[in-house]
Amino acid sequence: MEIPYFILGAILLSLILAQTNQRVGSPLLAIIDRWLRWLVFAFGGAQVCVDFQLIDRPFWVLVFVFFLLWFLGETLLSWLSIHALSVSPLPLFPRYALNQSGDEWPTQPRALQVRDWLRQNGFKQVQAMKAEIGGGIYLRVSVYQNLDATMRVQVTFIPQASGTITLCFAITSLTADGRRFVTDNLYVPFAGFYPEHWFVERSPLCRSLPRLLSRHRDRLVSSNEIAVPFTVDPLTDLNVTQSELDRLNTEMGFLHTHQDREDLGKITHEGRYRVWKEIWTLNYLGRAARYL
Repeated sequence: MEIPYFILGAILLSLILAQTNQRVGSPLLAIIDRWLRWLVFAFGGAQVCVDFQLIDRPFWVLVFVFFLLWFLGETLLSWLSIHALSVSPLPLFPRYALNQSGDEWPTQPRALQVRDWLRQNGFKQVQAMKAEIGGGIYLRVSVYQNLDATMRVQVTFIPQASGTITLCFAITSLTADGRRFVTDNLYVPFAGFYPEHWFVERSPLCRSLPRLLSRHRDRLVSSNEIAVPFTVDPLTDLNVTQSELDRLNTEMGFLHTHQDREDLGKITHEGRYRVWKEIWTLNYLGRAARYL
């Protein structure tokens, strides 16, 4: 295939994926689109240099150079966004409050199918919560629980720039010896530390709630642990765990101490590196850090 046709085809496919993903909000489509844009930049930049005789170097050397330039540019943008988050007033571990408006599900057909599936499979909605993340924007959460209260499904509604609402799931169970098993498909970077008694597995590319629940049950079976019922309501449990994560990550050096955050920002240099690394693995490989 001629290189110019390859570039034009990649541009067309990237535009189609971008338009499609505005409606479905798929992390997998987003990853494919990012790789396409990276390749278009590398091959397109090299082709322009060859066609206009701007640089007297072999074509594949130019492709590698532009490939590296994209990497450096993306790295710079990522570091700037991490710095902006660190010095912004946006909370990393926001406190939640009851959503007085009730269980606000988006009217998208796929979202309503998930809600119906939860109800049909014995999960009952127990609480709806929200947390302000800045500028009047709220992160909304709905928590469902099975009949014996040994498993909770936290559905988080993440707003996208296109106006689409993406659903992410976090399934949690507690064991008799105090362990917390969490299986989720969040695709936003965390990169921090979890308590030793937490066992977290993140599968960003798994958008199916039934498959995620099946994986969660398999993890419990393979660990020979027996889940016990939750004894506190979801709001209390979520806010306690948010405070615990803030404390732990401050102790571990991921976050600055509270008295230093106004001058130095919330995230330390070591923490920013961890966030940058996970941004790359999520954006281009669809893999989160391994949380044992």
